[in-house]
Amino acid sequence: MVDATERNSLRALAARWMEHASNPEMEERRRLWRAVKDLKMERPVILVETCMLPDYIGQDELVCHDPYLRNVEKSLFEIVRHADEIGDDIVVDPYFRIPWELEIGDYGLPIEAYHAISCDGSDLAYSFDFSVRSEADADKLHLRENRVDRALSHQRHALLQEIFGDILPVRLGGYDPFDTDPGYRPWLGNLFGGLTMNLFKLVGNNNLLYWVYDNPALIDRIMKIIHADRVAHFQFLEREGLLYRNTDTWMPCPGSYGFVSDLPDTTEDDRDVRLKDCWVWVESQESAPISPKMFNEFFLPYIADVTRPFGLAYWGCCEAVHDRLPYIEKAIPNLRAVSVSGWSNFFKMAEMLGKKYVYSRKPTPAYISGAYPDWERVEKDVRDTLTATIREGCNLEICFRDIYTVNDDRSR
Repeated sequence: MVDATERNSLRALAARWMEHASNPEMEERRRLWRAVKDLKMERPVILVETCMLPDYIGQDELVCHDPYLRNVEKSLFEIVRHADEIGDDIVVDPYFRIPWELEIGDYGLPIEAYHAISCDGSDLAYSFDFSVRSEADADKLHLRENRVDRALSHQRHALLQEIFGDILPVRLGGYDPFDTDPGYRPWLGNLFGGLTMNLFKLVGNNNLLYWVYDNPALIDRIMKIIHADRVAHFQFLEREGLLYRNTDTWMPCPGSYGFVSDLPDTTEDDRDVRLKDCWVWVESQESAPISPKMFNEFFLPYIADVTRPFGLAYWGCCEAVHDRLPYIEKAIPNLRAVSVSGWSNFFKMAEMLGKKYVYSRKPTPAYISGAYPDWERVEKDVRDTLTATIREGCNLEICFRDIYTVNDDRSR
């Protein structure tokens, strides 16, 4: 039973959400994002990621007691506050999305995370058990089992539709591959095809880096399993009708929107969605210390194969790309956008990407975080980006990501 306080809070936030969604400026922002992804940029677009800020919405600001509704409340509040005060190119859609509830098994060996908690109770850092330590361990690996809980998914859709659907319609579709908190799913729309993240979680960083020299056959054997598992996962989503076209604010990767003319627009009743209608996001941060040549030999062929059924691909996250982009371009013909993090050479990336791809810039978040923000470095970071991209005529989007704290100073 939803009490009156919870209902009133959710409905009030839904109404504020729709106020933003009804603003004519939203259509103009969609057009500007689409122009960038169409490689016909009119001006750079900017988006600030707020979901990694644990204090952006304080727990004392939430009124819902039910854990699921509390997370929904946080989701609504976060978008409303973002649209209220940040002043970037956020797009607020005239609907609220929830994902299918999926259960995904393990590889035959568990991936167990260990978390370090800070004095204020927040998650400070984490590591994993790294359960594959030998060839005998690798013998236990198999493809994971995928299952969708349709009953729970429809139940949650009906609940939210009853609470505020007359104000803000609720859509069901897609899934969130990263966040397991029901009701709060900031990574909705990510069809994540990266493989080395799970390789790292299974074997650890040291083995990942050493085994390409000491036991390359074992690395290749594990990569075959992870690759086959990811392909089977995407086929499951397509076969079961669980896909949602991530060509709106369902991000093709964290921090960027998927508006593009080369793929079908999303509709209220997305049926018969195929992988070819969607973006895929791939990256390989964990292999960044490995030479481009070895990356091309051991990892890129498997990652590239995952991208083949999709309409368009976005490459990269926080890793440097300038030293291996030629290999990536050749292997992934449907590549459209490339992440340019602080580890990349801005100017070299501008020359290499030119007008062929989206220059998806990730400014260095450390300059904004901490007790004392360094505004001069923030400005230099952006100015260097503009200097590099204007000279080469790049299609620029600026995605401020991984800002983990603003030291309780939202005015930043």
